[in-house]
Amino acid sequence: MTERLKIENLYKVFAKDPARALQILASGGDKNQVFEKLGQVVGLNGVSLSVPSGAMYMVMGLSGSGKSTLARCINRLNEPSAGRILLDGQDIVPLDEAALRHVRRTRISMVFQHFALLPNKRVIENVEFGLKLRGVSAPERRRRAEEVLSVVGLARWAYHRPHELSGGMRQRVGLARALATDADILIMDEAFSALDPLIRTEMQDELLRLQSTLNKTVLFITHDFQEALKLGTRIAIMSEGRLVREGTPQSIVLEPGSEYVAAFTREVDRARLFDARSVMSEPATLWRGKDGIVVGEAAGGPGFLLDGQERVMGSVSDAQIVHARQTGEAPALEPEHVCVAGSTKLVDVARHYRPGLPIGVVDEGGKLVGVLGVAQMLARIANAPAPQDGSAP
Repeated sequence: MTERLKIENLYKVFAKDPARALQILASGGDKNQVFEKLGQVVGLNGVSLSVPSGAMYMVMGLSGSGKSTLARCINRLNEPSAGRILLDGQDIVPLDEAALRHVRRTRISMVFQHFALLPNKRVIENVEFGLKLRGVSAPERRRRAEEVLSVVGLARWAYHRPHELSGGMRQRVGLARALATDADILIMDEAFSALDPLIRTEMQDELLRLQSTLNKTVLFITHDFQEALKLGTRIAIMSEGRLVREGTPQSIVLEPGSEYVAAFTREVDRARLFDARSVMSEPATLWRGKDGIVVGEAAGGPGFLLDGQERVMGSVSDAQIVHARQTGEAPALEPEHVCVAGSTKLVDVARHYRPGLPIGVVDEGGKLVGVLGVAQMLARIANAPAPQDGSAP
């Protein structure tokens, strides 16, 4: 996957002369030592990360962890004290004011927590604002604004004032304004945290819908781990200005690496986080004959009859498998079976479950790539060691 944004050893010290603070940090000191010795506040302490193109990259941590400082350094609302910020390989830290304005208008857009809409302008004029700064002609920016408002479901509100809209609708206007510029990177700084829980959930769903269509590179700042898990393809967790853990949502929950990170993961709804691919095991051969092959869990039980391309033809009961082994006759085939895609969340796998039928995982071509055991799924959801013999946890 192409690397869109890369942060290399980034520091931010809130001081006119950060040189001494940077020396302390480079020698292994932390923000507390810098404050005690110099009275200077460290926002970022040697942060490095990479954001792939098209990723929904979440940056999270407690208040004061440095996550919002990172976002503001990326578009240089805060000037970094040291380090590099590479946008498609170009370091934007040394850019002069003119070049930086170009980056802000065309390459990086921001959506803020408190909407930052112009109250005396109509919705469509707010959406046009970035395009107007860029010098886009009035007809073209109106066309683009109308197009984006339609995408976020606000076309009929285009000529209303912001105060006539609900909080969730105003946040959609902020999102539309950022999308209208067609920037390479969308930075969302606590964009949904001021919303009521129900509206916040709706906005999260809306962002996922938009992302599936637009495939933007999004850097999303949040303090809510559930939000990070729901939206993110990768998550970076910060503490005391440092990056302490980075990875996929599933990997972070499975291996938090520290008590600080583990504290975020304890109340996670694992059934909605983990997918079938994360639990499946390799199919074991339960019977082979001239009419095909039956595969299933290594511990036994019902299985699947596969054709020559390893696609599922149907299910076979454990009793039929035993009979086939004893007699050599082809087992009787049951056309009913349960198969899911590897990306299916375990909560949805459970909805497909039927007593007496095996659960298979298939690829896009219908080829069986794995089997799911109920005991293994329950163990993953309960955060217990997976049983090795197929018995219940």
